[in-house]
Amino acid sequence: MIVASAGNVLVWAVWVAAAFACLGSGVAVISFSNPFYSALALIGNLGSLAVLYLLLSAEFVAAAQVLVYAGAVMVMFLFVIAYLGGKADTPWTGQLPAQTIAAIVASAALLVEIVIVIAGQADGHLSKAAEITDAFGSPSQIGQLFLTDQLLAFELISVVLLVAAVGGVILGSHSREQSPVETDDARA
Repeated sequence: MIVASAGNVLVWAVWVAAAFACLGSGVAVISFSNPFYSALALIGNLGSLAVLYLLLSAEFVAAAQVLVYAGAVMVMFLFVIAYLGGKADTPWTGQLPAQTIAAIVASAALLVEIVIVIAGQADGHLSKAAEITDAFGSPSQIGQLFLTDQLLAFELISVVLLVAAVGGVILGSHSREQSPVETDDARA
């Protein structure tokens, strides 16, 4: 008989609470019709993922999750939602757009991959545990990888993000120029 310590029960309870919060907020993201509420639910989802990362002893990843995604990226999402307002909503035409069809195909491919992995686990192919050192995931090791082995990929990602930010500003300025603005003379 295994006797559970109070620490293990607490970790298990936090894991269950974070897992249900992650699942619940994920469902809320796709079920809310208001994009602002969906963005707030996504912040909750990212926060609960950070708790799960903390339980895995990945403090750096949890901090990056909160600072980068739940902080900076979600602020950008909220700015876009506030900027576009109701213009971002398109009416339902009754036809499946190409993106919906592509999403269904990608989801089916992901489901097939999950089934293959689970079937491989049953055969014992994935039962060998990975060897992880104490320095795994530390800020110094991550910085070492970013600035030596993965420097080109790290810099390419920064250039892609810069291009996306500049493109967003350009698209935003063009949509402001093209939208009709009422003046005081037009209202009279």
